[in-house]
Amino acid sequence: MKKHLLAAAITVLAAGSVFAQANDTLAKIKSSDAITLGVRESSGLGYTLGNGKYVGFHTEMAERIAQDIQKQLGLAKMEVKYQPVTSQNRIPLVQNGTVDLECGSTTNNMARQKDAAFAYTTYVEEVRIAVNAKSGITGIKDLNGKTIVTTTGTTSVQTLRKNKRADGLTFKEVMGKDHADSFLMLETGRADAFIMDGSILAANISKAKNPKDFKIVGEVLSVEPIACMLRKDDPAFKKAVDDSIVRQIKDGSLAKLYDKWFMQPIPPNNVKIGLPLSEATKEAWAHPNDKPMEAYEAK
Repeated sequence: MKKHLLAAAITVLAAGSVFAQANDTLAKIKSSDAITLGVRESSGLGYTLGNGKYVGFHTEMAERIAQDIQKQLGLAKMEVKYQPVTSQNRIPLVQNGTVDLECGSTTNNMARQKDAAFAYTTYVEEVRIAVNAKSGITGIKDLNGKTIVTTTGTTSVQTLRKNKRADGLTFKEVMGKDHADSFLMLETGRADAFIMDGSILAANISKAKNPKDFKIVGEVLSVEPIACMLRKDDPAFKKAVDDSIVRQIKDGSLAKLYDKWFMQPIPPNNVKIGLPLSEATKEAWAHPNDKPMEAYEAK
């Protein structure tokens, strides 16, 4: 009987420990000597080279955050695990504890803040328009009567329709199954313009057969702060992540990391994206904050 009581007590204590760690990620990391990063397989900020190798600006930044947390916790060793996430499952995987820190390409907005917390903004995305360099299209006003492609599951064309400069314009909308498919439609002339995040447009142009045949033009359609995502109500972990981001900003290593992944040739094709650091991202680094998209305004 005593053995049963002891077993029950151990079970209760174990359950209590798990419950206590649900919103104490640092304790979870310390007890397991491991941290799990949520990474993307195909994004302008992070992608896979295959065989479990994940790279990119946000991926490497997250690895540096992990190193700083390891130092903070005084761990002699700490395993960094990688969990691929998608647009559909990234929030649930953070919420249920599968992922400790998601550093993909997630926009910080008020709707998502109901389900998760966000670290300081590390990249400010601008939704833009990519066209054939000889198209004569220079901005929204030239899209009337044109065929516009965007990727299934994204909101770029809805963003265009909401823009006051698009009032009175009519255009045909087609959807690519992924970003590569969308760009192929532009490349083969089946679409006149590709509307998407600037980093994604620039990455696809850099991989084109003839990159000089394409350019990014016109107004910024929307401004979206991109940040690492973590569980809500875990201030100690959020502070540890934010402190690491501030450290990387202040010592210049984040800027060097940006240059590495956006201004230099990158794997696997040794191509250069060629997307200079935007003024909006510089501003976010100069004044670290976790403001949602609604606090930004495209000019």
